[in-house]
Amino acid sequence: MQSTQQVNSHVSFMPAKKEQVSTRIIFFIAGFVTAAWAAIVPYVKLNTGANDATLGMLLLCFGGGALIAMPVTGALAAKFGCRRLMVFSTIAFSLLFPILSSLSQINFIIIALLLFGIFIGLTDCAMNVQAVIVEKSSDKPIMSGFHGFYSVGGIAGAGTMSLILLLGVSATMASIIVSVIAVVLLAICYNGLIPYANAPTGPLIAIPKGIVLVIGVVCFAVFLAEGAVLDWGAVFLIEHHGLEETLGGLGFAAFATTMTIGRLLGDKIVMRVGSSRVVFLGALLACLGFVIAVLSPHLIFAIMGFALVGAGSSNIVPVMFSAVGKQKTMPEALAVPAISTLGYLGILAGPAAIGFVAFQLSLATALLLISALLVIIAFVTRFIRV
Repeated sequence: MQSTQQVNSHVSFMPAKKEQVSTRIIFFIAGFVTAAWAAIVPYVKLNTGANDATLGMLLLCFGGGALIAMPVTGALAAKFGCRRLMVFSTIAFSLLFPILSSLSQINFIIIALLLFGIFIGLTDCAMNVQAVIVEKSSDKPIMSGFHGFYSVGGIAGAGTMSLILLLGVSATMASIIVSVIAVVLLAICYNGLIPYANAPTGPLIAIPKGIVLVIGVVCFAVFLAEGAVLDWGAVFLIEHHGLEETLGGLGFAAFATTMTIGRLLGDKIVMRVGSSRVVFLGALLACLGFVIAVLSPHLIFAIMGFALVGAGSSNIVPVMFSAVGKQKTMPEALAVPAISTLGYLGILAGPAAIGFVAFQLSLATALLLISALLVIIAFVTRFIRV
């Protein structure tokens, strides 16, 4: 097993440009397939005859699978290398993806979704391990750009799937086309995927501690905010501003657009403003966005508020992943899965918690509580070396 010093010596000899491009492509693939999956959820519901409660349970299987995989990804990446792990998991979820739209029995779709989530989770963590190592070999911040390509992949995946389905192609055939695109892109980026990962010293399962735990809590809060806009933004606009159901997604569309732009420009912003200020001001801007979205009596300002949430939060998580490469508490191969797991918990558990608060108090109150949490996060990050 290679030591961290050995790995770092290898990093300095890596053709950084090629590996930066490959890292962007693997982030794109993950976003592309995940968004394409979201586009076929209605077909899964139709094929299985599932009601809303059952569909919710099925979607939880996907997230649960990812959570199962994430804590052990560091040990697997160290044993097999980032390249092997990402190639295996990407091919695996590409093979599973067309199956999801063709199964009709609940038991089989549960198993398939668990496996799909596991392989997506493995890829997600392994690509972030690679991103941390590649950024450490660079002389400038590049993490935001990597995450920006995940967002671009999400837009491309949703758009591609919707276009193919609009042309009258079956969901299964459309899924096959998406999988082929993913595998072709994997082949293109193969040589730039690094064949190793920093060797972890410690337990098999990544348990965050020290500053890594603080970073993980920050990611949890930001992902919770993202999940709030994704799952509750449309409900809020429809119920509080009388927006038609067909236009309810405008809030998330504004959020996703500014987040994507923010991440694509993020590396330059971080270089000019500094990581610490980007996180501090970003959290405050996201907080302001929620306040405007909730308190504004006008629909256009509410949508603009969600856009501010996307812009403000866009570079917080990338900067936190960069901070993992600077801390000495845990090896990156363990720290990255640890904070990824906490972040994913924010996406999964957050919307349910918001629903509980909304039921007891109101949805507006729940969203304002998230804005208060972001203020706390803004000041907590002042103690993180970014």
